[in-house]
Amino acid sequence: NSFCTLLGMPREIITLQVGQCGNQIGSEFWRQLCAEHGIQHNGILADHAQGGSDRKDVFFYQADDDHYIPRSLLLDLEPRVIHGIQRGSMSRLFNPENVFIHSEGGGAGNNWAAGYEMGDEVQETIFEMIEREAENSDSLEGFVLTHSIAGGTGSGMGSYLLEHINDRFPKKLIQTYSVFPNNSGGRNGDAGDVVVQPYNSLLTMKYLTKYADCVVVLDNTALNRIVVDTLHIDKPTVEQMNGLVSTVMAASTTTLRYPSYMNNDMMGMLASLVPTPRCHFVCTGYTPMSLDRGAVSSTIQKTSVHDVMRRLLMPNNMMVSASLKQGCYISVLNVIQGDVDPGQVHRSLERIRERPPPFIPWGPASIQVILSKKSPYVDTRHRVSGLCLANHTSIGSLFQRTIKQFDKIFERGAFLDPYRQFGMFKEDLEEFKDARDVVDGLVREYKECEQPGYVESL
Repeated sequence: NSFCTLLGMPREIITLQVGQCGNQIGSEFWRQLCAEHGIQHNGILADHAQGGSDRKDVFFYQADDDHYIPRSLLLDLEPRVIHGIQRGSMSRLFNPENVFIHSEGGGAGNNWAAGYEMGDEVQETIFEMIEREAENSDSLEGFVLTHSIAGGTGSGMGSYLLEHINDRFPKKLIQTYSVFPNNSGGRNGDAGDVVVQPYNSLLTMKYLTKYADCVVVLDNTALNRIVVDTLHIDKPTVEQMNGLVSTVMAASTTTLRYPSYMNNDMMGMLASLVPTPRCHFVCTGYTPMSLDRGAVSSTIQKTSVHDVMRRLLMPNNMMVSASLKQGCYISVLNVIQGDVDPGQVHRSLERIRERPPPFIPWGPASIQVILSKKSPYVDTRHRVSGLCLANHTSIGSLFQRTIKQFDKIFERGAFLDPYRQFGMFKEDLEEFKDARDVVDGLVREYKECEQPGYVESL
């Protein structure tokens, strides 16, 4: 694997889109990747994109007739979203053998236990698909999972896949793009769209903690706040929100697809973000941005390197509903895209060091910066744009909120009957208690990260 990296060979990544939300953000991600690589929606490379220096092979492979096919599996327990993709403009892009819809088509009914058990029932079919894709790779680096943690399929079936991919491919990395539910709209500001969200979220959090190498937290509460407060759009559409998410996803993979002198593979990226294994939950910020038909563009006029770097550190630009004014950074990785002079980055970092953000006391207090090319096939209104990937201790408060919401309904014994109908919950509710212990331990670990003696305690 290191030999492949030295030679600059692509390290392939297989994407698993699980459930309604996972397939919605996944399809927007592929729309963005096609645009950035000059691939048309039928998989044919556009004439103007012939002979480019980009690495298409990381996320795509070529069929016998040379058209490009995503290394992606579309998985769901009900058909509506995947059928929409199959009827849409990208209907000819995906490999039909990589689509799985449960034969009963009833979905998991917003029940993690149903999603997990149905995942177990169909695992043979799904792992045949995964192993076929893995064998189709020269040097597979890992997997990307897109899903929601609050429903049934993305949470339950997603958890099952995380656990068993880890078991079957122990040396491969697993990165997730995990959508956390909107908690701003219910009674007392603590309930979301689905009353059992806290159950599903906490159970999924256990599996994300134990089996993922890196979780990019896509927090719907914060995404809504940014759209309403910053972009002044009162009622954003699902497509607009997913456009925002797909821009973050594409930007976070840009160095894998447009290689520079560092962080050309997933391992390099994660090694700089995740210094200790359990604290692997990352939040994101992006600038400049606004929403325009689902794409992210902007009304901000000035996009100097320093402006972009400064904005990326502003708490209200971070897509997480935890206060970054509390706690400290474990690591910060800024991906700066565009025509940038490294000297400008150096000067900007010197200015930021005059009033640095708080970092953990036991590690290097430095902002890492990667310069990345922009796609020559996409017209952008800005000379420079930036993505911030931040590992910050305050994210523990997001998980603490989930525990608090879980306790509120679990202590009353509310809404537990649908879970008791499935395997691991038939005898007792220990899985809930175990999940709570794991997430509570994660919250404590992020708190302990802020102490100087943390490394000695590992």
